[in-house]
Amino acid sequence: MKKIIYSLLVGVIFLSSCKDQDLLNIDPNKPTETHPQLLLTKVEWNAFQAFGGTSPLYATRMLVQTDGESEGQYFKWSRGSFGPYSSLKQVTKMVEEANRINDNSYIALAKFFRAYYFYNLTLNFGDIPYSQALKGEATAGYTAPIYDTQKEVFQGILKELDEANTMLKGMNVIIAGDIIYKGDVSKWRRLINAFRLKVLITLSKKENDGDLKIKETFAQIVQNEPIFNDAEGKGDGQLVFLDQQGNRYPEFNSSGFGSGMYMASTFIIHMQDRQDPRLFVYATQTKIGKEAGKAIDDFTAYEGGDPAAPYAETNLKAAEGKVSKVNDRFPKNPTNEPQVLMGYAEQEFILAEAVLKNWISGDANQHYRNGVKASFKFYENNVSGYIAYFTAAKANAYLDLPINNFALSTTLEQKIEQIITQKYLRTFFQSGWSAFFDNLRTGYPEFRRPKGVAIPYRWIYPQSEYNNNRDNVSKAIVSQFGTGNDKINQQVWWLK
Repeated sequence: MKKIIYSLLVGVIFLSSCKDQDLLNIDPNKPTETHPQLLLTKVEWNAFQAFGGTSPLYATRMLVQTDGESEGQYFKWSRGSFGPYSSLKQVTKMVEEANRINDNSYIALAKFFRAYYFYNLTLNFGDIPYSQALKGEATAGYTAPIYDTQKEVFQGILKELDEANTMLKGMNVIIAGDIIYKGDVSKWRRLINAFRLKVLITLSKKENDGDLKIKETFAQIVQNEPIFNDAEGKGDGQLVFLDQQGNRYPEFNSSGFGSGMYMASTFIIHMQDRQDPRLFVYATQTKIGKEAGKAIDDFTAYEGGDPAAPYAETNLKAAEGKVSKVNDRFPKNPTNEPQVLMGYAEQEFILAEAVLKNWISGDANQHYRNGVKASFKFYENNVSGYIAYFTAAKANAYLDLPINNFALSTTLEQKIEQIITQKYLRTFFQSGWSAFFDNLRTGYPEFRRPKGVAIPYRWIYPQSEYNNNRDNVSKAIVSQFGTGNDKINQQVWWLK
């Protein structure tokens, strides 16, 4: 009997020692669990600045470089990056933590951010890992994920956005950790549904695909779901910057705004032709224009470099003081305007185009005017020192100019061009690559380029995929373009 008791005591002591040892092995500085609100803040901060910066501005003929050849300016890029998958890992972790505490509000937002990242990734490359992506090493068979077709990816994106909206419907909570809408579920639903419209208009070339039901889904959202309704822009999905360490405008103190970065001539001409005051907040006067005493609102005081010319040629012109630089408020102001992921202005241009395509009923002219006015209001609200150029009266006068007056356009193509051009003019340091993808889809506005140079449709897959996932990336290339055709000039599904 004593032997049995002794054995039991030894067992208890052994188990207790193991438990204590396990506790000792837990690093308090590396917690394995956290509240999803702590992850949400970082997810939002990263997502609202993703796919931005100066790179898309070279490709969309807004900037030129004079001290070297910009690959974006001359459409000479090659490999893209799967870096966004790293950001998606944080989204995945947020889902895990939300499941742990049984909070669907974070899962709904995670679905939106997944859709946002995968939307941009598939537009960049074509087919991408989606259904098996981010499963991790713990799940057998997914360490080398297959590539889903672009159609399957878009179907997944639209499904996740629909689920996000449905999950938030009727939810009466404040989402902690939310730096975009301060936890307001109703505002998140408007952003999610507006982004659904953006995805659907991106797929306009596939409007007759019975599997996608693009026109029907678009109309259902407009008729039955909340979308942006605040012409003041206060409900926009935007990241506001603060003059605090780690919260400042991303271009603040950027060395990229040095001697080699200038404005592109075609972008400035678009604005001069339209007498567009947004030019004043985007660019500086040329050196000779300023020395001549020209006023800030004198459109002749601005000039750009030819985006199709050799960079040395523009460098000579800049040395003569005949090329405008980017407005120095961008690198000097720690806050500047917010970064808009999706807002009322863009939504209204999308609705205007949808009316012209007979996807919905409505007044295309009114939606067009709403979009322009909202863009003016954005700068009136957010850029000090220029408010007088963006009042409601100024916006109306601008819209009454024949070149900007939508009612004077007589053909469908003229109207589409007018909508897409105005959509383009608001994207300076906003909306990432949206203007570039709109150009691929519609041809507007026309992008000037060197003779014989075509606008790329995509980026080449990263070298890391060839190193770590060769079989699957090779299959994706063959199914899309044929053997060995992983090139930037290969047309992808959404554009066919």
